[in-house]
Amino acid sequence: MPPPETAPALLALAALAGFLLGSVPFGMVITRALGLGDLRAIGSGNIGATNVLRTGHRGAAAATLLLDAAKGAAAVLAARALLAEDAAQLAGAAAFLGHLFPPWLGFRGGKGVATFLGLLIALAWPVGLAACAVWLAAAAAFRISSLAALAAAASAPLWALTLGAGETALLAAALAALVWLRHRANIARLAAGSEPRIGRRRAPGPPAGGGGPPGH
Repeated sequence: MPPPETAPALLALAALAGFLLGSVPFGMVITRALGLGDLRAIGSGNIGATNVLRTGHRGAAAATLLLDAAKGAAAVLAARALLAEDAAQLAGAAAFLGHLFPPWLGFRGGKGVATFLGLLIALAWPVGLAACAVWLAAAAAFRISSLAALAAAASAPLWALTLGAGETALLAAALAALVWLRHRANIARLAAGSEPRIGRRRAPGPPAGGGGPPGH
């Protein structure tokens, strides 16, 4: 963790701003704007790009992926520019939590992979890009989004230590643990060999996990 530099009151403001930014459900906003239906009633019911892809609209999924990553990065960059590195880490973590637990959706959000990668790129771009490369390699090899997400998350703290970003390693480890917790159902399906592959669409029905880009 970086040394403390920011006053507690300003840290609290940075955390609140990051949380509110992270809680914006871009997947739902985009799908509703395009008339693609209620995202919570489609596939897994999650708000990320993976579930948006199940609508069959790749452009909407790509936009969701980019915006979910951008909100994590924006929280970090704004706090860094206005305050200091301790505030940047806190704001990034708060944005991640906002995506996972948006108050506007009854605190039921996404799994945070895109936001996690976005804030990592902003905090320490070599670490973020390395984690993205792990996601791409795993997705190309296995065609299973959740497996790629788990691999990328697990690799992030290791990349932070390897690439000289030790101040980011603890935060990366904590957020990676949350990513794994949010993927409990996916892990069970991976063990059972029933996890869907990337690009496979689901018909509307009871929420369940699945494959797609790193947005869940």
